[in-house]
Amino acid sequence: MQNSTNSIISKGDTILFQGDSITDSDRSRNPNRLFGNPLGNGYVSIIASQLIDQKAYDKINIINRGISGDTVMDLIARWDTDCLELKPDVLSILIGVNDIWHTIQGTYTGTVEKYETGYRSLLKRTKKALLDVKLIICEPFALHCDKVERNLDKWFPQFYGYLAAARKLSNEFNAVFVPFQTMFDNAVKNAKPEHYSEDGIHPTMAGAALMAKEWLKTVDILC
Repeated sequence: MQNSTNSIISKGDTILFQGDSITDSDRSRNPNRLFGNPLGNGYVSIIASQLIDQKAYDKINIINRGISGDTVMDLIARWDTDCLELKPDVLSILIGVNDIWHTIQGTYTGTVEKYETGYRSLLKRTKKALLDVKLIICEPFALHCDKVERNLDKWFPQFYGYLAAARKLSNEFNAVFVPFQTMFDNAVKNAKPEHYSEDGIHPTMAGAALMAKEWLKTVDILC
């Protein structure tokens, strides 16, 4: 796992955020940036505002291609168009919660092995096509409230396997690892889980702000 003392983001970089609804966060699909917010209303938008402020003259391009409901297999299906053709210099991925949640709902058949194998193939494909891409793998997370709490025995301990797989892949591909689950586990020692996520999956404004801060700290942007 990469542990740099300097930011991996350089002048002129294109940063691509990929994932599910947590990343999507109601982003506008309108190509005209005057209407709607193409970065969404979540952690990506907060990160972008910080980067634009701190790297105002670096001409950084930030793209959000998260899609609500996606599993790792959905990412694989749209990867050429939504990632490789965009040629990002920095790629940040947050995926995994739907791989277990949709399985619990009965609309998908997922396992830790399917998640890890699919994710690994995605990363191999990415590194083959984009030799110099800098990878950021974000840890999936779930908080003990609402949807998660009502299905707790189905979430845990199975979900820990997904977290371990994401960390394992970050080491395997020398990626920066952003420990979101660890971050929230520490945060709920001082505030109720509902402060950060009303349903246990989607972050509130406070949750998104915490995620952005952790991402920026881990990627070495914050002082």
